[in-house]
Amino acid sequence: MARHVVLFGDSILDNASYVEGWPDVSAQLRAKLDPEDRVTLLAVDGSICEQAERQLDRCPADATHAILSSGGNDILHHAALLEQDTSTVGSAMALLLQARAEFEPLHRALVERAGRLPIPVAVCTIYDADMGPLIATAMGIFNDAISRNIHREGLDLIDLRIVCDEAADYANAIEPSVAGGAKIATAIASYVTSVSDKAANSRVFA
Repeated sequence: MARHVVLFGDSILDNASYVEGWPDVSAQLRAKLDPEDRVTLLAVDGSICEQAERQLDRCPADATHAILSSGGNDILHHAALLEQDTSTVGSAMALLLQARAEFEPLHRALVERAGRLPIPVAVCTIYDADMGPLIATAMGIFNDAISRNIHREGLDLIDLRIVCDEAADYANAIEPSVAGGAKIATAIASYVTSVSDKAANSRVFA
């Protein structure tokens, strides 16, 4: 049976603007799947969780697998909060926890909406981009919320922190390069070729 993989979310999956004419993630994924398989890109560069949730409403009726990557841009939307001067480690952690408290319900709503799709759904973590120690710490805290939401809903998880683990995987501080896109496409291809049904509990792929 031919597969129809649909990509939702942000520039992790919609990275054409950053690879200078080389194959983007969706093109690399098509090359890794069977010729009769299809890939539909609904992810949009720059999207935050609320926008990705609206993308899910456009899921094609014949989709067999959904891949969702969202959350990195939400961190960037908290940049002003995260750049506030603090006098203690405790106050800095309080700012990070405040940012997570604002992010977590938005991502949970997105994951719950994805969970209503009648097909296997894999949600990606945020990868370890090179944006300095504060944002890196925030990513860890946001990823904690992301993984909790995924496991709570029983969806599958693709851990991009393990997939994109070299400097060459990034076209700039936050976007996947051709090399990084190839790794992401490989992880997605491995998922869709090994999973055909929704499971009661989360499965982790890297």
